[in-house]
Amino acid sequence: MDSASTLPKHVAIIMDGNGRWAQQRGRARTAGHKEGLEAAKRIVRAAADLGIKYVTLYTFSTENWKRTQDEVGYLMGLIKSHLRAEFEFYKENQIRVQHIGDLEGLPKDVQEEIVNAKKDTENFTGTTCVLAINYGSRDEITRAANKAIAAGKSRLEESDISLNCDLPELPDVDLLIRTGGEKRLSNFLLWQTAYAEFIFSDTLWPDYSVEEFKKDILDFENRNRRFGGIENKKGAAK
Repeated sequence: MDSASTLPKHVAIIMDGNGRWAQQRGRARTAGHKEGLEAAKRIVRAAADLGIKYVTLYTFSTENWKRTQDEVGYLMGLIKSHLRAEFEFYKENQIRVQHIGDLEGLPKDVQEEIVNAKKDTENFTGTTCVLAINYGSRDEITRAANKAIAAGKSRLEESDISLNCDLPELPDVDLLIRTGGEKRLSNFLLWQTAYAEFIFSDTLWPDYSVEEFKKDILDFENRNRRFGGIENKKGAAK
């Protein structure tokens, strides 16, 4: 990579394609989710190695409850068992776990594992891995607005939304990657992606490699981000 100054601080990933990956191989969709977990681990490790400060993974959306009971049950179990079993992975890579989404809408045992993972890793100093579980951006924005109103605000400013989002310290997204060939946001981090760069990959998530991830980071580093301004002679916005 060219330099730390051009590295994205916050990368958000829509990990799409697990089910199709499994179906193409004549396997149950759950097998795709299991392989997707392995992909998530290698990409988070690669992000940590590169020095990327925040990685947010779209793990389970508020719309995913519409899937079959068996698939939802498997996903909840996978989330719970992963958080419990992967402490050494987090410790080795100094990965701090955080969560965004409606925690209270999750099963109690899953809630407990999320809270424990956050507590167990709170002093780690490497990459922060934000798990978006039971997350929908419209839901987050609505809850943020209601928190501000409950605190006595009669007229909301941008800062009132930002400060009441699920993780106020989470910086805006620099780069959003979506695998699986679809080209939409699917209610993910709408507030935080106002000036994000987007990359859409045809690769199904279980096949998304560290090499492709690094290529996507290099693509980002070579882009000119103007944030609504114009380019000056040095290639920066003004």
